Amino acid sequence: MCLSLAAVLGGCQIGGSTVSEREGYFTWVDEQGRVRYSPITGAEQKDLNRESAEVVEEVAIEVAEEQRDPESEKHPVQSDSGASPESGPQENTEYTLENYPDAGELEKDGYVRPGERQPYFTWRDAEGNVRVSYYRPDIRSDLEKGLVEPPVQITEASVYHSGPDGAGQAPVEGYDPDAFAILGIEASTDDFFARFSATCCDSMDAASRQGWQSGREFGVTLSDRSATYPFLTGTSPYQLIALPDADKHGSLVIRLRSYAKDGVVVPSLVFLDEKMAPLRLVTDLVMDFTPENWHRRGYLEAWVPAFPGQGERWLVLFTREQDLEGQTVIETRAGPEKIPHIRHGEIGLMQVEG
Repeated sequence: MCLSLAAVLGGCQIGGSTVSEREGYFTWVDEQGRVRYSPITGAEQKDLNRESAEVVEEVAIEVAEEQRDPESEKHPVQSDSGASPESGPQENTEYTLENYPDAGELEKDGYVRPGERQPYFTWRDAEGNVRVSYYRPDIRSDLEKGLVEPPVQITEASVYHSGPDGAGQAPVEGYDPDAFAILGIEASTDDFFARFSATCCDSMDAASRQGWQSGREFGVTLSDRSATYPFLTGTSPYQLIALPDADKHGSLVIRLRSYAKDGVVVPSLVFLDEKMAPLRLVTDLVMDFTPENWHRRGYLEAWVPAFPGQGERWLVLFTREQDLEGQTVIETRAGPEKIPHIRHGEIGLMQVEG
């Protein structure tokens, strides 16, 4: 009776060798959240045994390679049973880039140290076999991956503005008031910005102004129906545009695109204060041209800052006579192409930075 009872108890061990040798079970959860058990067939059991053996073999290989690591041989682990005369802090420890690599350099290498295996992932092929694939970490920055926008590059241009009044200021140490006379340099009496401001822009019609639109590109059209003004640089159609409120945007960057159609407008910009007096004049913009494609026209592009927090209230777009005499030359598959500069055209403005 004792022998029979022992046999029964041995056969009923859950998870014991008797059950695992005879059959196995899958544990899974059905759509109602109940735990289910499904028996594993003989063929499935063989596949599981083979996959387990492959995984165990991979782990054994990694452990063997770590045991053969030269670094571990240089610094053997001391046991408690026998104290070694070299145990304790090593005064002759050499701190090198090999032992303590630079964090920046390690990041560039994908955090893979020299001599180490590359990171890997395991996967199952179409036949159910477990595979191991090694990969090299992507060490590109978010900017290089295109995940973030590159920083805005302000377009080169000629910028005129009223400088600070130097009268009454203490000269710097070593200043010689006769230096210009000694060098034969005469003080400049031609202040272009002052002459430009003397003729602009208090008589402009504010009723035809255009409001600023945030969050998207909006169009500005210079046409034969636009108001004109006798600027110092020549009479030109213009458009007066209200800048964002200073309490919301103390400064911003304007993306300006001049779209090509039978030519292209090369604009100049003048920023006015609340009383329509010029604060800053921007001309000679070094604009890049982007050719047309199947869904949009080609355009000249510039990035110009604005400073409502410093009193700039209005923006005026206009053209100069000297710009109408030039042309933009681009390279195409058929060779160089000349795009004339015209007086009328469409310009797109967009706020890209606040």
